[in-house]
Order: sequence, then structure tokens, then C-alpha cells
Amino acid sequence: MTASKSRGLVSSLAGVMLVTASVSPPTAAFAIQDDVPRIAVVSAYAPEIVVLKGELDHAVVHSLNGVDFSAGQLEGHDVVLFLSGVSIVNTAMTVQFALDHFNIRQIVFSGIAGGVDPALRIGDVVIADRWGQYLESLFAREVEGGWDKPEFFEYPYANFGMMFPRSVTVQRAGADEPETRFWFQVDEALLAYARQAISDVALKHCTAENNCLEKVPEIVIGGSGVSGGAFIDNADFRDYTFRTFGARVLDMGSAAAAHVAYANDVPFIAIRSLSDLAGGGMGKNEVDIFYGLAANNAAEVVRALLRAIPE
Repeated sequence: MTASKSRGLVSSLAGVMLVTASVSPPTAAFAIQDDVPRIAVVSAYAPEIVVLKGELDHAVVHSLNGVDFSAGQLEGHDVVLFLSGVSIVNTAMTVQFALDHFNIRQIVFSGIAGGVDPALRIGDVVIADRWGQYLESLFAREVEGGWDKPEFFEYPYANFGMMFPRSVTVQRAGADEPETRFWFQVDEALLAYARQAISDVALKHCTAENNCLEKVPEIVIGGSGVSGGAFIDNADFRDYTFRTFGARVLDMGSAAAAHVAYANDVPFIAIRSLSDLAGGGMGKNEVDIFYGLAANNAAEVVRALLRAIPE
């Protein structure tokens, strides 16, 4: 065999191997692990879910794409618990991944957040009835006398300097074309169960280190929540989100989870406990002191909600 023919044969074999690799079946790691209808309980930070995992019965852990999904029973329901990771991208990616590989019938997103509504205090738990993404924005070009904005976006809300919040485009099954929206509503039935659940929840007001709040936290249902890929510790921006969106709470993931849930037609609710005031406090940001307390309070409300949901 000549050298040129040998090189041609090697090249052909390499091409066959490449094609074969491209059509090989998916690995078992990406198969659905179980088809039991479950409630997904999702958190961003580990302390938020440790408490709930400690109460999980008959737990089985599935590791997929580097994420541990703990399936089992909690408060009479089949559930799967997992961490979304911090940020809009991590939240959207992990929630969609869970929906692709588990039979999820409802999503409960739980954890800490920054308080925006001046009437709320650290430790309070907020269950908003809608979520939007404040950083889905145009950063506008500054021109003489103001800002130049392209006309092909919708700008439903006032700007914060160069930042002009805009609606997002959503594609979902059965829709003839993508739709544009800013707000993603929480499921009405889950909100009703939450209203039933809160009467028997006792929230803590002292940390394990005996740092105590001035008053016992409260649970507030209704109003708006906003999310973005930034940790907010700025009083001016906090005031802006309250005035502009009527926001009561601000975090880094709930709106992304609500967006994914809407696109997949899965009922969604978020329970957020205030670990800080997003820059509205008198001194240093409070999250280092109160995130454990807030996480425990959020977990208490999640358990109460699960007890209120019919089996």
C-alpha cells in the first residue's frame, strides 16, 4: 500500500469514527432517573436546603451534571431537593435540567433575599405573587439631553440612569410565536395553599450566636419580587426597585425559575426570607449575620406549605 493510500485510509477511518461518535446514544447519566411525580424544592445556597434534607425520608441521591438531586418524601409528598446555584444563568439551567430529567409537577423555590419594601424587616418571609427580571435591560447610549434607546425593545418601566428594564421574549409549547412579557405569575393554587399554611408557622428571631432581631419576623403574601444577576447593597437602587416595580423583595434567581416554569407550564411559587435589606440598613450589609436565621425561616414556611398541599 502506498503512503498516499495509507493516509487516505486513515483519513476515511477517522471520518467514520467521527460520524459514529456524533450519533452515539446518550449516556445513562442523562437519562431520567425516576418517573415518580414530585414537587421540586429548589434553593440557591447550601444552608437553605440543609435543613430540609435533614428531614427527608427514604432519600436517594442522583448526581447529574455535577448537581445532586435528593429524591425522597417530605411532609407526605414525593419531592426532589436540589441547589440551583447562585445567578440567573445557574438557576435557569439547573431548573430546566431538573424538568428534563424528573417528573416534576410543582416547583417551590426557597431561600434568602434582600428586603426592598421599607415596611419589611430582616427575617420576614415574602411570598410574592409575581416575579420579573430587572436586569433584563438596555444599557442606553448617553446623548445630549438624555438617553438614546433603540425602538425595537419594549420599555415598560422607568430607567435607573443608563439602565432601562425591558420585557423578555418567551417561547413555549403550543404558542404560534414567541410572546413578550415582564412579569411571571406565581401559581394561584399554590398561593392559596400558602395562605392556609402560614397560620401555624413560628418564625425564629435569634441566630445560633444569639444575635436577635428587634421583633419576631412575619410572613407576607402578595406583591412583586424582582431578580437579577447582581448582589444589591445600594440604598438608591433599592429605593428605585420599590418605586418602579412595587417590589417587596429582591434576589438573584426566583424570576429565572419562574420564567422556566412558565415556559414548561409547571406551577411555581417562591418563598424568600430576608437576610438583609439590599443596602437599606444603617451599617454594613447584614447577610453574614442573618443568612442562617433567614434560611431556617424559609425552610419552616416550605414545610408548612407542603403540609397544606393535598397529597
